[in-house]
Amino acid sequence: MNFFHKSDHPATIKEIADRMGEVPAKVYYHARKLERIGLLELVDTKQINGITAKYYRAYEGTVSISRDEVDDQSIKEIFRSESQKLASHMFDSAKEKYLDSAEKGRKRAGTISNSDVFLTKEEAEEFLKIAIEFAQTHSKRSRSEQEEYHLFLSLSAMSEEGSQSN
Repeated sequence: MNFFHKSDHPATIKEIADRMGEVPAKVYYHARKLERIGLLELVDTKQINGITAKYYRAYEGTVSISRDEVDDQSIKEIFRSESQKLASHMFDSAKEKYLDSAEKGRKRAGTISNSDVFLTKEEAEEFLKIAIEFAQTHSKRSRSEQEEYHLFLSLSAMSEEGSQSN
């Protein structure tokens, strides 16, 4: 997903595989899964030497997953497993980017913050809206003096809705 997001144009699986240093078949396998759930969109096809080249664009926006929509126990287990894989992958990717930045000799590697905050549901939604809009606004370089930063954000409710915690 990151490679599709960073591309300034719709890209083929082969282009992305080359950038990743991966075999196109492996990237295609994962891209098909992402396309099925709406995170990749087929935007164009072109005939090149008798082969159909498919151009994809990454979904622009935020994915919000609600556990409330899952009621079957076996589906809940799959949901938890897949959510865990996604969170682990995103965390590991962010961690690698942070550590790589430190190894490249930057004066300031980055900032890590880990805090529990107390918000109303409305405040949490507003915070997410502001953070997501900010990230989307700054997702492409618009001035030459801009440097690339990586932002990883997680906001999770720590208690059941409606319960009182001290």
